[in-house]
Amino acid sequence: MLSEWLDNFFTNVKQTFSLMSFVDFVDIACVAIALYFAYKFIRDRRAGKLALGVLLIICFLIISELVELRAMQFIFRNVFQVGVITLVIVFQPELRSLLEKMGGGSIKSIKSIGETKDADDTAETIEQVCAAASDMSKSKTGALIVFEKSTKIGEYAATGTVINSNVNSFLIKNIFYNKAPLHDGALIIRNNRIYAAGCVLPLTSQSDLNRDLGTRHRAAVGVSENSDSVVVVVSEETGRISVAVNGVLNIGLTPEALRETLRDNLITYSVTEVLKAKSRISKNKNVTSRRKNSERNEKTEKIEKSEKIEAESEKN
Repeated sequence: MLSEWLDNFFTNVKQTFSLMSFVDFVDIACVAIALYFAYKFIRDRRAGKLALGVLLIICFLIISELVELRAMQFIFRNVFQVGVITLVIVFQPELRSLLEKMGGGSIKSIKSIGETKDADDTAETIEQVCAAASDMSKSKTGALIVFEKSTKIGEYAATGTVINSNVNSFLIKNIFYNKAPLHDGALIIRNNRIYAAGCVLPLTSQSDLNRDLGTRHRAAVGVSENSDSVVVVVSEETGRISVAVNGVLNIGLTPEALRETLRDNLITYSVTEVLKAKSRISKNKNVTSRRKNSERNEKTEKIEKSEKIEAESEKN
């Protein structure tokens, strides 16, 4: 029975491949890419274990079909009749996060066609935040700063007090001063301006997060899971600086590492800016190489002159 089934299976596979066209291969490639990104999305989330359970159920169903376990077939077929609705309910947080990031990425790519993001303002904002974070780290002042990107987090900003001011390191330190009324909440930066402070953020539900981390760190991971925001945390107990991106928390960053991390995640350069930067770098390399060659030639000339002088002095 099993050998006949395998023979029929391979015969059907050969017939299928013989009838496939180029469009069919493109279709399969698109499905494979979609499955890869779906796996990559749920790999580091709680949904990974749930997805593994779903795959196990599918494997049991295939085995029951092959071995003809009729009772198991009946059970699994009835389970899969309502399985789609169940999966939507179970994976609701992950599906919402995925759709928000897909929509935010699409809008961001469309906007970049018509306009160039002002990287200078973002760089200045990063410098102000890094200066404030460095000072607060030394004084062990707790802080929670959220950089809003394409996914809007207005529902969290509405829980705080709207400020709408320029980003300034002194203002940031005053907001998180432990006697200030807004120091317990989060500060949200939108469009390179301090939009709101004292905001309440959702906490992460990750069970494997370090238990020594406090509410600020859990809130940072939580909001980075639900959006594409980049969150900076300064620990009140240790003074360590951390950054949360896509639900992953990087702990113990130096001010220099913080600056580089924020630049990598917040500054988007256009194609022309990238080409200009590359040409500038190549020009600097050429100038440096010319300078080195000239210095090398000068040293060589000096050595040759000194050797001539020594040779003449020996003759005399």
